[in-house]
Amino acid sequence: MSEPLDPKKYRPESLMMSYGYRPELSEGSIKPPIFLTSTFVFKTAEEGKRFFEVAYGKSPKKADETLGLIYSRINNPDLEILEDRLAVWDQAEESAVFESGLAAISTVLLEFLKPGDAVLHSAPVYGGTHHFIHHVLRSLNITPIEFFANQTIEEVEKLIADHPEGSKIKLIYLETPANPTNDLIDLEAFAALAKRLGVVSVVDNTYLGPMWQQPLKHGIDLVVYSATKYLGGHSDLIAGSVSGSRELVTRVRVLRTFLGNMASPHTGWMLMRSLETLKARTDRQAATAGKLADFLVGHPKVVKVYYLGLLEKGDPHYEVFRRQCTSPGAMISFDIIRGEKAAFRFLNALKLVHLAVSLGSTESLASHPASMTHCDIPDDEKARMGISDKLVRLSVGVEDAGDLINDLKQALEAV
Repeated sequence: MSEPLDPKKYRPESLMMSYGYRPELSEGSIKPPIFLTSTFVFKTAEEGKRFFEVAYGKSPKKADETLGLIYSRINNPDLEILEDRLAVWDQAEESAVFESGLAAISTVLLEFLKPGDAVLHSAPVYGGTHHFIHHVLRSLNITPIEFFANQTIEEVEKLIADHPEGSKIKLIYLETPANPTNDLIDLEAFAALAKRLGVVSVVDNTYLGPMWQQPLKHGIDLVVYSATKYLGGHSDLIAGSVSGSRELVTRVRVLRTFLGNMASPHTGWMLMRSLETLKARTDRQAATAGKLADFLVGHPKVVKVYYLGLLEKGDPHYEVFRRQCTSPGAMISFDIIRGEKAAFRFLNALKLVHLAVSLGSTESLASHPASMTHCDIPDDEKARMGISDKLVRLSVGVEDAGDLINDLKQALEAV
């Protein structure tokens, strides 16, 4: 039998071809088969007992122990191989995959928050996350305490001290760069705050992905993704993931077992396919995004461009970017003159870029956050977050940079 590859000796993009998979256990197939089975056979009753003890959290898994296969709601070979590979990207002890990004996010929030608790969270966040925190969690008597991404850690600490529920915070939830404004949050500062409060810290890292930012390296406890985005990267699957320490991910995985919101074997197989080209895709996307940002900055019908590659010394986000990000990524937001009507004329005139929500895929996508992904947020809050009617969000794909610039140019002529 082949020896497993040592993840310390290879780059993640190399490990994505074979890490965590042993072909000799699957008839020598070069790629993992899709294990379309509901249940798995135990060798002995004693073995089945032990598998369930670990899966249900009644007994911790030993360091050298492999959890056996039980039932595809609990574990499946495709998901286990995928989770091993996802953990490599974030240098995490373990990962868990879900049927959507929001499934991953909501499971984490439900595991670490109980009625009577409070959650401190940054703003803006993805619209679905905002709705879950401010509507679903509120209905469970869990209080949201919101701060804005451009606030300093000192201002946030004062907010906590002055808030009547500040002493009840049990989790800090961050999204950085923020969707859709690209605002950055100092991960080390908030990881330290979480340690002082004795609470769990969570970061939604979807916007940059593990290629360009690794929150666990900066002291964050858990990182969540909409794996639909860069990790999937082809607009053909819905999935989510959580990565972090074995202890915390095990807690999340146990709740996943009883909520039943794991990803399917087919989705796991498709994600493994996507991870093989993750770095190649995102390197091209990031390079192209820089060229598009330079074009937009000089256009007379563009008021402001929100792109990490444009940060300069003196900007409060500049040092944070230099410290915790390895690339500006491939997400650009920009303000168009004359508001929503002009923004809509621009969006309707696009030919190569698709008018659609989502991000991180091979095709470029443009959307209007204020009326689409963040429509549920009250107008006054959107204004404070910088999500105006003139804001357009652009996810840069792998098309030719010149073709994309020409498409943006002709669409801006319609404004």
